[in-house]
Amino acid sequence: MKNDIVLVRPTLELKEKALDYRKEHFQHEEEIIYGSELFDKTENYEEWLSSVTLNTNPKTVNENRVVTDTFFALRNSDDKIIGIIDLRHTLNEFLKDLGNCGYSVRSSERKKGYATEMLYQLLQVVKEAEMKELHISVEKENTASIKVIQKNGMCMNGAFLLKMK
Repeated sequence: MKNDIVLVRPTLELKEKALDYRKEHFQHEEEIIYGSELFDKTENYEEWLSSVTLNTNPKTVNENRVVTDTFFALRNSDDKIIGIIDLRHTLNEFLKDLGNCGYSVRSSERKKGYATEMLYQLLQVVKEAEMKELHISVEKENTASIKVIQKNGMCMNGAFLLKMK
C-alpha cells in the first residue's frame, strides 16, 4: 500500500470526486472533516477551491487565516480521493492548541495505513518548507490517530511535536 497514494492540490477537475469524498463523511454522520479547510462547511466547491488556493500564498492568504497547503490523498490505482490533509505553516492564537496539520480518511478506507502514509508524505512538504517544528494535537481517546503520529516518529511532549533536523 505504501506509495499507493499521492498528495495532490485540489483542482476543479477533482470536484466530483471531492464531493463524493465529502458525501461519504456526511453519510457516516461525521460533521467535521479534519484537515479540510472548512470543506465540510462549504456548499460551493468552486468557492472552497478559490479559498484554499489563495491561502497557499502569503500575499493572498485571508487575513483571518494562516498560509496553509491543503492536499487530497489520491489513490494511484483508481484515482479515488482517500483522504485530505493540510499543513498550516504558522500558528496563530486560535490554532496554537490545534497544531500545524489535520487530516481525515474516508470511512470505507480506514485502518489500511492511508493516514500514516499521508502524514509521512506531508512531512516531506514540511522539510521542503524548512519548518523547524510540526505540532499536532490529538484527542487522547483517538488511539488510531495517535498510532499514525507515532508511526511517523513523532513523540509526545504535551501534544505531539516533531522537531525537524
